[in-house]
Amino acid sequence: MKKLLIPFIVLFGLSMNAIALDKSHKELRGDKYYFVYSFQKAIDSYTDAKHLSVEGERRLAKSYHNLNQNTLSESAYLKLTSETEGSIPEDLYEYAMILKNNGKTEEAGRIMDRFIALKPQDLRAKDYVANHNNLSKLSGDDGTFKINGLSMNTDAQDFGATYYKDKIVFTSTGAKPDLMKRTYNWNGKPFLNIYVSEVENGQLKKPVIFDKSLDGKMHDGPACFSNDGNFMAFTRNNYDLKRKDRVVNLQICFSSFKEGKWSKPEPFILNSNEYSVGHPSLSSDGNTMYFASDMPGGYGGTDLYRIKKDGKGVWGKAENLGYTINTEGDELFPFYEDNNQVLFFSSNGRFGLGGQDIFMCALNGDKFGKVSNAGSPLNTSSDDFAIIADKNLNKGYVSSNRVGGAGDDDIYSVDIQKSLNIGKKIQGIAKDKNGIAIPETFIALKDDQENTIDTVTTGDDGAYTFLVEANKNFKLTGNKITYLEGTNVANTFGKEFNVKADVVLLQKEAVVAQKVEIVPEVAKVIILKSIYFDLDKYDIRPDAVIVLNNIIRVMNENPEMIVKLSSYTDCRASNAYNQILSDNRAFASAEFIKKGITSPERISGKGYGETHLVNNCACEGTVVSSCSDYEFQQDRRTEFIIVKKEGNLTLE
Repeated sequence: MKKLLIPFIVLFGLSMNAIALDKSHKELRGDKYYFVYSFQKAIDSYTDAKHLSVEGERRLAKSYHNLNQNTLSESAYLKLTSETEGSIPEDLYEYAMILKNNGKTEEAGRIMDRFIALKPQDLRAKDYVANHNNLSKLSGDDGTFKINGLSMNTDAQDFGATYYKDKIVFTSTGAKPDLMKRTYNWNGKPFLNIYVSEVENGQLKKPVIFDKSLDGKMHDGPACFSNDGNFMAFTRNNYDLKRKDRVVNLQICFSSFKEGKWSKPEPFILNSNEYSVGHPSLSSDGNTMYFASDMPGGYGGTDLYRIKKDGKGVWGKAENLGYTINTEGDELFPFYEDNNQVLFFSSNGRFGLGGQDIFMCALNGDKFGKVSNAGSPLNTSSDDFAIIADKNLNKGYVSSNRVGGAGDDDIYSVDIQKSLNIGKKIQGIAKDKNGIAIPETFIALKDDQENTIDTVTTGDDGAYTFLVEANKNFKLTGNKITYLEGTNVANTFGKEFNVKADVVLLQKEAVVAQKVEIVPEVAKVIILKSIYFDLDKYDIRPDAVIVLNNIIRVMNENPEMIVKLSSYTDCRASNAYNQILSDNRAFASAEFIKKGITSPERISGKGYGETHLVNNCACEGTVVSSCSDYEFQQDRRTEFIIVKKEGNLTLE
């Protein structure tokens, strides 16, 4: 349950016979033990064989690691990567991780160099290249975190703490073995259950089973709760898998507290017999959930996802958090602290101190800031994972199998003594001189060299938020028709996480009216407005939603109407990049409309890159444009053209 494992294996009766000529009887026996997580028995069989295939050498190395026998795992990986023909780049990466677990960082670096030479585009390779020079900084203690052991830790497996009202719920193998009929093949310990403890003087008092009605036959936990404590999500084994050719995988279940008891667990809509989902983290209202899964379509290994409920309480479509968060390795144990909008998670695919490390980043709505390694002492050369933090980001808990613990996985309390290294937020409101918010204001964020970093158009409340780096100076500009440009400056040198910086715009004294020529027509005139996009983005903005909903209404009122759209970018970035960006804007615009109209084939379109600049704001090659951010904004658009109306009227 600490790891989401490969959910299914090959059918023994078929594939084992197919490769029997390449494997000895003892290796095949080791494979059978390996597939059911009996790693010690697998090791005994593999080491008893006179010869192992490449696959056998790999499974032997992994079996040692799964039992934390990392010195033996290191030797097995050394043989696999240096003596065995047929090893793969992934073997090098796993070998490097084992070396870091064993404190051999220089040797790990040399192995990573070999891995990078073979897979330079791998996200793990790129992250290593970008961050490996920060090793000394990550290894030092800058005083941000203070780690405290808990007296409740034993040689049992204890991990995955979560807040439940004024208590702490966690996952443990804490039941006494002599009272258990079943033990887990992997470690010979009882199956995991969900426990709850009172908190007293920073310590967790004697834990008890959280709720016997939720105590299944196999693994249960970790869990999480909505802020009111009446809705929970938790990981458990998939009991539906009964075929001998499959390893039991993981699923998420929900339960609600009603009439003094927890309801029968309800399965998550994404539970599957083909892959695992687990490690849920609920937002405070229970309407958003982050989770881990190895479902198809990810970046590899285990990825993090986010899913939201609609107005009827039904889970929508799961969203992969993308390459900003995920790698080809394993990203696990997400925790979302929504008071400050901070995401914590663990990963073995990013550069760290060894094993699973804790990472963190700030969020602004659906946008993710820069991901940072939490560093020592929160991270060690062992596995560090499942961190949670309170709403003030002052205290929390983390799980780890680090040296010096009581044994296996242990839970530690965490004091957060300094601001987290996740950058800052600049927040403000576009408003007039009387303090009244101005909606649909174009706000640009610039650095102290006048380079535009980000842009956004405000909603009805005039509010905006930017994720920025700490210890920097910034400038904000605001533009809107009939208003003079407003400016303000901000810096992120202080201790506060949220930096306040409003932009005030003064209304122009007079607006010259345009002359409009009225041309009588028999057919009514329909004008479809353009929509606009933020810099380097193709997501639909709130102001664009209003326009698109109006287009949907008009097209439904005119069921014969056919519309084509054209999407564009400003001149910044290369022609090739801008073509892709405009294609994405065209797709996003068309898909929004298709979902709301009858006969969705009536809307189509494509991207045209930077080929039609409305303000002559060219900046290709050596050309330097003097256009303002507001002028660039006019180029980042989707235009709509009515091709056909009732009566076959062509307006194109």
